[in-house]
Amino acid sequence: MQFLREELSQLHGHDAREERRHDSLLLLAPLQSQHVIIQAGLSQAKVDCLLREERERTLSSHSNKTFAFLKPEALHSKVAGEVLSRLEKKGFVIKQLRLHNISRKEAETLYGVHQGKPFFQELVDHVTSGPVLLMILEGSNAVDVLRKVIGATNPQTAEPGTIRGDLSLSITANIIHASDSLENAKKESSIFFHDGI
Repeated sequence: MQFLREELSQLHGHDAREERRHDSLLLLAPLQSQHVIIQAGLSQAKVDCLLREERERTLSSHSNKTFAFLKPEALHSKVAGEVLSRLEKKGFVIKQLRLHNISRKEAETLYGVHQGKPFFQELVDHVTSGPVLLMILEGSNAVDVLRKVIGATNPQTAEPGTIRGDLSLSITANIIHASDSLENAKKESSIFFHDGI
């Protein structure tokens, strides 16, 4: 790898673009064991293609799925694209995506574990107040990683850099719902998707 870096510096000079290319080539190092020959003249498009193929191969052998949906305020405030972009940048693959108006019955089933609690009706009213964006996501350790990416349920205590920490202030209108376990992901996704996860 050091040889490639020196070659790139001599050919093109040292700049940020070459540094990114060098980082991409370092990520390809594990592929060398699979007889991938890395040449100094390898185009960025080819590097990106190889990285994408390796990511897909890794995902397919070590991944699982989870369920999430963007709440009405995400669509109303026009941050849905940003949230989806963050999820994809983290490495999630969006397996299913659907715009949907949650019915009262679906909401009551989804939040059934909270029935009888003071905030139950507020949750049901909120998620039925406008369209949501349902999704099934796939990734390595999908449930736990997604929960970290979205942040704490209460956006006021969520870490900066998380979706809720950056994009919300309300505990009810907290941009996104995500299943908290693989078992719940299966149950929740089956409410909205016939084949679930």
